[in-house]
Amino acid sequence: MQNTPALLRFDLPDADATDRFGVALGSLLRAGDVLLLEGPIGAGKTHFARALIRARLGPAEDVPSPTFTLVQVYGADPEIWHADLYRLTHPDEAIELGLEEAFDTAISLIEWPERLGDLQPQKALVLRFSLTDAGASRQVQLIGDADWAQRLTALGQI
Repeated sequence: MQNTPALLRFDLPDADATDRFGVALGSLLRAGDVLLLEGPIGAGKTHFARALIRARLGPAEDVPSPTFTLVQVYGADPEIWHADLYRLTHPDEAIELGLEEAFDTAISLIEWPERLGDLQPQKALVLRFSLTDAGASRQVQLIGDADWAQRLTALGQI
């Protein structure tokens, strides 16, 4: 999907905008959806994931970063898997975490998806976060197939 053009692009000038984006996208997700969260440290990947998870489970939900645990699983319907693969050294380690099964049955939010190598699901939605204005704000590009393009039409309103 490297050369696939972005379906949508959103400016996220502050944390509230990132929260609204997480809530809006979270409302569209279903079992088997995989979001690949790309971007440098500090670009808003974890903040976005927290907002999306809290939107689905409630604002009081404790949503720690999975940086050290590698994966946090939330007992929603469907389950939500939030993975931070930064510390993985080989794609086989992702298999040991059970991610392949989660890709089929859960909503999966994957930070540092390049660590998956060839295990990246082809039907995933890529969210490419970047820093803008010397790091003062963020932007996200959404990259996916025709199915995602159709499902994401509702996001044009956020």
